[in-house]
Amino acid sequence: MAGSSLLALLDDITSLLDDVATLSKVAVQKTSGVVGDDLALNAEQVTGFAAERELPVVWAVTKGSFVNKAILVPAALLISAFVPRMIVPLLMIGGLYLCYEGFEKIAHKLLHAKEEAAHRAALRAAVVDSTVDLVALERDRIKGAIRTDFILSAEIVVIALGTMATAPIREQIVALTVIAIVITVLVYGLVAGIVKLDDLGLRLHRGKGLPRAFGALILRLAPYLMRTLSVVGTAAMFMVGGSILVHGVPAVEHVIIGAGDAVGRGLAGTVVRTLLDALAGVVAGGVTVGLLALVPKRRSPAH
Repeated sequence: MAGSSLLALLDDITSLLDDVATLSKVAVQKTSGVVGDDLALNAEQVTGFAAERELPVVWAVTKGSFVNKAILVPAALLISAFVPRMIVPLLMIGGLYLCYEGFEKIAHKLLHAKEEAAHRAALRAAVVDSTVDLVALERDRIKGAIRTDFILSAEIVVIALGTMATAPIREQIVALTVIAIVITVLVYGLVAGIVKLDDLGLRLHRGKGLPRAFGALILRLAPYLMRTLSVVGTAAMFMVGGSILVHGVPAVEHVIIGAGDAVGRGLAGTVVRTLLDALAGVVAGGVTVGLLALVPKRRSPAH
């Protein structure tokens, strides 16, 4: 009896892990847009510090990210357990926010390029200015990065929860916890690698022969890597956010599925559906940005 009970327990654990792996795979696919943007945005926010402070800053933001997810994951699971009807509305809000953020990001780059360049230049100047309190500057940058992480983490948790809403609660607990840990380690591990790329390139460039050439190549490609991450992350935000919104509107989803099937049920159909989802995301983001622009902004009281 004891042996059969142990085998039954192992079978239950194996089944649970298998279900968790399936749930995690689907959730990671759905959250890829936010993860890509999270990676690009955080890599951008922690750059610009002195070389010896880059990794401590990344570690500080990583710890803040774990705290964020320690708050968000239980909150999401409580919603799933007690008010599951809120999952779909939250998912739609998360998808719309993704589209809004992607469109606003593009609009800001196009309409405020000079202000953005001036802001970056001011940050670089502050780092090398001996009269600036670097400790306070670093603390402010870390707090800002953690606040940004909280928003992106909330999107990741909500989208991931939406993919497993019908799963048993124990599978949701394990899968959501695994996703939160893995994504945090993955994102900030890559961020640490990215911010140290220039140091690696510089070190190799001081050598001779092949290492020197490889170091020069890294130094040339590092800025393009950041831009590529930003572009890919923004595109993924539209694709993922648009897909979520389309899935929430059956009439639009039916049209997009029909358009994909008309092209073919293979790769071509998938590409068409993905592009149409992204287009829906762009439209939704543009409309949201436009509507919010019409809302009068509060003016600070005169002093």
